[in-house]
Amino acid sequence: MSKPIRLMRGFATVGVWTLLSRIAGFVRDVLIAGFLGSGPVAEAFLIAFSLPNMFRRFFAEGAFNMAFVPMFSKKVESGEAPLEFARDAFTGLATLLILFTVVAQVFMPALVLLMASGFAEDERLPLATLFGRIAFPYILFISLAALLSGVLNATGRFVAAAAAPVLLNILFISSVTAAYLLGWDIGLTLAWTVPVAGVAQLALVWVAAARAGYRLVPKRPRMTPELKRLAIIAAPAALAGGVVQINLLVGRNVASWTEGAIAWVNYADRLYQLPLGVVAIAIGVVLLPELSRRLQSGDTAGGQDAYSRAGEVALALTLPCAVALMVVPLPMISVLFERGQFTSDDAAATALAVAVYGLGLPAFVLQKIFQPLYFAREDTKSPFKFALVSMIVNAVIAVGLWPYLDYLAAALATTLAGWTMAWQLWRGSRQFGQAGTFDARFRSRMPRIIIASVLLGVVLYALQVMLLPLLGTPGWRYAALAVLLILGGFAYYLIGKAIGAFSAADLKASLRR
Repeated sequence: MSKPIRLMRGFATVGVWTLLSRIAGFVRDVLIAGFLGSGPVAEAFLIAFSLPNMFRRFFAEGAFNMAFVPMFSKKVESGEAPLEFARDAFTGLATLLILFTVVAQVFMPALVLLMASGFAEDERLPLATLFGRIAFPYILFISLAALLSGVLNATGRFVAAAAAPVLLNILFISSVTAAYLLGWDIGLTLAWTVPVAGVAQLALVWVAAARAGYRLVPKRPRMTPELKRLAIIAAPAALAGGVVQINLLVGRNVASWTEGAIAWVNYADRLYQLPLGVVAIAIGVVLLPELSRRLQSGDTAGGQDAYSRAGEVALALTLPCAVALMVVPLPMISVLFERGQFTSDDAAATALAVAVYGLGLPAFVLQKIFQPLYFAREDTKSPFKFALVSMIVNAVIAVGLWPYLDYLAAALATTLAGWTMAWQLWRGSRQFGQAGTFDARFRSRMPRIIIASVLLGVVLYALQVMLLPLLGTPGWRYAALAVLLILGGFAYYLIGKAIGAFSAADLKASLRR
């Protein structure tokens, strides 16, 4: 039996490394926006890069790992040959992905049009097809890295898996800088960086897993009873992942019909993904193996405590972020991206999308909290059914409102579909009894967190009005944005502490556990 996972320390580890990755990702996107703006090369690369990432979520962090991690965690807990199971899963996934990558190379033009039908009869289609063929092998490397990350996370080792994404952005920053200095084609350089980064990420987590006693080397594929069970559990999750990707496809297709909108939506997505990744995804990564282990040992009270503390911390950190995205999106986008080829019109269009995504941020966070309740019990069918309903909501809103809202219809559809999914997950979680309900402390503090977040919005709006002249001044806008956000965060902390939304003592106690 391995050592127990320290939930809050695990969350802090994943969160800090994810924060570093997202900061590096901002630098990457600032460079791409500055050099390429929202032009055809930028949009072609963004679609090409989104292809392996779309299927990566389908195969790796999505369907496969949601089924693999609970099964592997239980084998670790019971000592039932976890290494052999992990090797078989590694081999099976590698075999499937190699075949899939070959097929994707042949049908790349069709995949590009599936993602962005607005590229038809356009210079962006051949560019995106070329970039896509170069970048697509990334799915093989990053999916295997995700499986190895699942092995590390299930055994309470979070550093290497959390640090791996930083490599991707460091390599992007280095390559685009080198391309500018040496006169290389920036689009091609970015495309070739994608598979190179995948190899680097895979190497990092493979070495970490080997040092932890899980040296996974591919062997001849075989279908064992455990892999059959894994496939049976993963199938509904794969279908649910497919539904989520259909939502993304609908949104990108709607955006592709407006020139520049793919870039606007992408940069807006990067901004709201910062709190989502740092907080919600980090907690979800740690919560799934923890709940799986609690369930295996029959510790219902411990499971409820882990679930409640994860929800409390996630919402206390992300609700104020959601308010900030809705109240002051333009200063953030202008300061972060408006330079070079990225104009003030691009910033204004992106800021509108950021505000709409901000409205949905709490829903995306809640999904990451609710889903482990199902996956820890190897229930992947219920989330699939819920995802089908959210897919219908997304498609109806995105397509139905496109004539009226243009590209913003895609962002609004994503937000409302997110709330639909979160509500269904919450309603279904009541079947799990005590382990699926938040405890008294959570129920007491949640209204206070909401009040503190609303008051933060008032403070941010007032600060924005006061700092408006400096936010528009090139020499002062960085400092003005920093003052705006720092003072807003300090105000939120003081308000929250005064009304009892959270306390430093509770955080310290959680970290010690």
